[in-house]
Amino acid sequence: MDQDIQNKFEEVDKKLEQIYRSTEKTRKYILWMLLISLAVVILPLIGLAFAIPQFINIYTNAGLGL
Repeated sequence: MDQDIQNKFEEVDKKLEQIYRSTEKTRKYILWMLLISLAVVILPLIGLAFAIPQFINIYTNAGLGL
């Protein structure tokens, strides 16, 4: 009986290790997807913060005939 219990514990331990590895891979995947998503949204917004004032300046100066 004692050997059966020991075997069950070993099986459970192996399964827990597999679950842990799987969750760590999923966590890393989600982290990278979050970082990539933020880069895709934030970097263009930063670029627009610099580009829009220049476009406004060009259009307002074009209307003055400069």
